[in-house]
Amino acid sequence: MEIGDSGFSATGLRRVREVLTRYVESGRIPGLVALVSRGDQTHAVAIGTMRHDGGAPMRRDTIFRMASTSKPVSVAAAMVLLDECRLRLDDPVDPWLPELAGRRVLKRIDGPLDDTVPARRPITVRDVLTSTFGLGMDMTSLGTPIMNAVFEQGLTPNLPVPMPEQDEWMRRLGALPLMYQPGQRWQYHISSDLLGVLVSRVTGQSFEEFLRERIFDPLGMTDTGFHVPAEKIDRLPALYAPDPRTGEFLVWDEAKGGRWSEPPAFQGGGGGLVSTVDDYHAYFRMLLNGGTHQGKRILSRPAVELMTTNRLTPEQNTARTAMAVDNVHISHGQGQHGGWGFGMAVRTYRGDYAPVGQFGWDGGSGTAAYADPANRLTGLLLTQVGASTPDSMQLVHDFWTTLYQAIDD
Repeated sequence: MEIGDSGFSATGLRRVREVLTRYVESGRIPGLVALVSRGDQTHAVAIGTMRHDGGAPMRRDTIFRMASTSKPVSVAAAMVLLDECRLRLDDPVDPWLPELAGRRVLKRIDGPLDDTVPARRPITVRDVLTSTFGLGMDMTSLGTPIMNAVFEQGLTPNLPVPMPEQDEWMRRLGALPLMYQPGQRWQYHISSDLLGVLVSRVTGQSFEEFLRERIFDPLGMTDTGFHVPAEKIDRLPALYAPDPRTGEFLVWDEAKGGRWSEPPAFQGGGGGLVSTVDDYHAYFRMLLNGGTHQGKRILSRPAVELMTTNRLTPEQNTARTAMAVDNVHISHGQGQHGGWGFGMAVRTYRGDYAPVGQFGWDGGSGTAAYADPANRLTGLLLTQVGASTPDSMQLVHDFWTTLYQAIDD
């Protein structure tokens, strides 16, 4: 990390590197790449190796599976369509997603799938963008018939079988009742995958084609996509999911021949992207710049403001608050942000070093990406260690603590 006139202290940046190095030298994290920027200054560091037993060193251009850190990026495709009035926030999604017309809603979250009432209203674009359309990953409802059905139907990633192509995915989704009334309650993840289908059907392009044309290429995000081509596969490390009991480094996904070595049947906006620190830095800097990149407008300023400020009522946010406060052992302390915009968390109260207004999200593969408008600060931390143990998430916490203590102005 080169030190310049950046608003960071030299001592503070050394501490950032020391803390990151400590995780690698302890054996808990094989390798990582971090990037921090403030104003016009950018500092990056690559520490450790691609595999836990050695091998090639981490490099600044190492490609990582972004997991749920995909969400804040993929939502930009929908914002382009809002800017162009090809979508409107309170339009029903039925014309594009007819599988979701005429919804039924469970009477009780733990009830049988046929014990339902009619939805009070159609699902809207706003419901999809705010993750309140009525169905999602609810870690407090594991074992219920509806959550079992979500897993059995292959509607989420990380299962032994890959997700089906988008029309079949929609057919399976449409066969299930909603867990809650449209707009009633925030629920995790499935909305972000649904958003990709919506964009694809509105535009007549694949989700990746539209993202590449309108977001990735204009920002120079040349290493971002839904798979890693063969000529780049050596830049992708193995992804580990350590054994929760022993900490043994179990390989969840190899690079060559793994899940990201070929184009997927389903381009998942919720967790399917691969990328690098510099690609993601370009995206988050664009958001901090109110939607512009090197003088070129990517999104309107109001679109960025909608994405990056809280869009939830306290009632809608109940589930996130419970997950963050009452189930901290599950979330490893993540999620205590207070609010949610479109595809990302938003700080609405100061619960740690980060100020109100910081936005971004974390990924279960050991990734984190946030920007802070108040301090004109961006931070990215990418590892190859999944959140099956607290190690990678504790690293994320310590990275942000040390980054904020490095501010010097």
